[in-house]
Amino acid sequence: MNSGIMDDAPADFDARLAARLRALRHARSLTLDGLAQHSGVSRSMISLVERGESSPTASILERLSAGLGVSLAALFSSEEREDASPLSRRADQRCWRDPGTGYQRRNLSPPGFASPLDLVEVELPPGATVAYDSTRVPPLEQQVWVLDGTVVVTLGAEVHRLAAGDCLAMRVDRPVAFHNPAGHPARTLVAVATGARAEHRGAP
Repeated sequence: MNSGIMDDAPADFDARLAARLRALRHARSLTLDGLAQHSGVSRSMISLVERGESSPTASILERLSAGLGVSLAALFSSEEREDASPLSRRADQRCWRDPGTGYQRRNLSPPGFASPLDLVEVELPPGATVAYDSTRVPPLEQQVWVLDGTVVVTLGAEVHRLAAGDCLAMRVDRPVAFHNPAGHPARTLVAVATGARAEHRGAP
């Protein structure tokens, strides 16, 4: 299925990510070494990402977000602005493709608008698995609603096979993985609790 997702140019995304990552790190008074210690991502890799010289995978981005104490969605969002529009048009929503697995994510929530949640549309290619191995403290609260296809969610030792229409509420405090076992893409809507802009409050 073609969901109409259009990728951002990798160079554009890398530049935005570099600025966002630096801003979040500086807001927490973390050095490169400090973030490396918190995230498990090497100092050299973080430096490359912050210079826009690397296209990190979803796994690396998830470790960085956990090390910063924010949701993965926070790395794709904009800094909160008082004049931010509450409306996000489909044509203006930013998309990104993971260079490691090919999975695609579209930020649905209005950029910069203060809200206690973020909405993300995710498309998993046939046979793809996206795994996140961070242990988050405090845990990340999210719900996954399958729009099309089948998704197998593994949360620690728990395994949930979700079909179209199924919705799973998760407290993500253990490693989690998403797998598409079918021969066609699977599409989900993910709602992530931000705690009214987690990047400002330090809680995912």
